[in-house]
Amino acid sequence: MAYTLEQFSQECHDAYKADQGEKGLEQVRQCLEKALRDEAFVSTHMGPDNTNPRTILYEDPEFGFCIVAHVHTGPKGGHPHDHGPTWAIYGQAEGTTTMTEWKVVKQGSASEPTLVEPEKTYEMTPGTAVAYPPHTVHSPDRKASTKLIRIEGKNLDHVERNPYKAANEAA
Repeated sequence: MAYTLEQFSQECHDAYKADQGEKGLEQVRQCLEKALRDEAFVSTHMGPDNTNPRTILYEDPEFGFCIVAHVHTGPKGGHPHDHGPTWAIYGQAEGTTTMTEWKVVKQGSASEPTLVEPEKTYEMTPGTAVAYPPHTVHSPDRKASTKLIRIEGKNLDHVERNPYKAANEAA
């Protein structure tokens, strides 16, 4: 039987309610990997009818986290960013994303972005999910079309985030 959005969102809710720290985030990450392994789930929410770069599938009424489908057509690079004071979990459904995590080398100001340098780079392939705690700077790079599900600790449409710039681009 296919894993439904209702089951997935309830399991995420229950895991997060039980522990809103690292253990709960890890449990939610595991729920996402379960959803990513279910072909019917991926097809239902990211099939040929969904060509939107961002579709909110579910927003939790108690905690405010969102389950978001992302469909990217063609290559797309990302700039270093964080999710402000909230967490995010990226899960790869189709294609490959090269993810880079960054470290802060110079704190920014009101008029200057924070400068960062790459710290770790890895490939995200279908079925894998990675959790990013609050203020974790990262950037995705896609060489071809991809589909992913991201769980945002809060709806990022309403979260103010800090500007970042690669230190080697600042000169």
